Amino acid sequence: MQLFYSPNIIPPLYTLEEEESKHCIRVLRLKQGDKLHLTDGKGNLYLCRIVDPHHKHCSVEVVETYSEYEKMPYTLTMAVAPTKNIDRYEWFLEKATEVGVTRFIPIECAHSERRTIKHEREFKVITSAVKQSLKAYHPKLDDMTPLKEVITMPFEGQKFIAHCDSSFPERPYLPRIIKKNENILILIGPEGDFSPEEIKFALANGFQPISLGHQRLRTETAAVVATVMVSTINGE
Repeated sequence: MQLFYSPNIIPPLYTLEEEESKHCIRVLRLKQGDKLHLTDGKGNLYLCRIVDPHHKHCSVEVVETYSEYEKMPYTLTMAVAPTKNIDRYEWFLEKATEVGVTRFIPIECAHSERRTIKHEREFKVITSAVKQSLKAYHPKLDDMTPLKEVITMPFEGQKFIAHCDSSFPERPYLPRIIKKNENILILIGPEGDFSPEEIKFALANGFQPISLGHQRLRTETAAVVATVMVSTINGE
């Protein structure tokens, strides 16, 4: 399956943007009558037929529409502190998109190593992962957000904070307390962990402390592990 991301598609006829047209005609060498798939990133998957194979403005006709294609039975919001080396954070965005995430929130914390991101660049990383993993839902990517704003934002569902501070009460292992088919929000801190004040604030606002296991994990690894745990529990 060849999947193209077209957020503005309105059936039955649609013209691909120049970059996608070039890839379709010059790279994949598709011709008139050949079929391909488009997604709007909102859950719709479109089976299309090429009607005008132009390398700058390839036109397609929608043949069939699949609504809510492979919709997850849960939602997952990953609020993660971007790493100093942006390649590591982008690796997390890519792998988490493949596994299944609804929303990414880059968070700014007391110990953050990075306090800005290039939104357009990171969005493209997610889009590429959406196309490679054949998904019809494109995760939302927020701008960099202060941790306190994420902690206090309205959220209906389970809220977790992963931290390594042993001075706080016991942290249950995440897979043991995840509820299936729920909305889930997980906070993952920077390499220096959340500050004690941040942890206290999160707990005071309804977040449950969690452990991801006995190993000490880097930020991006912890974020992917948490994503996989949620997916695995919901896939049982």
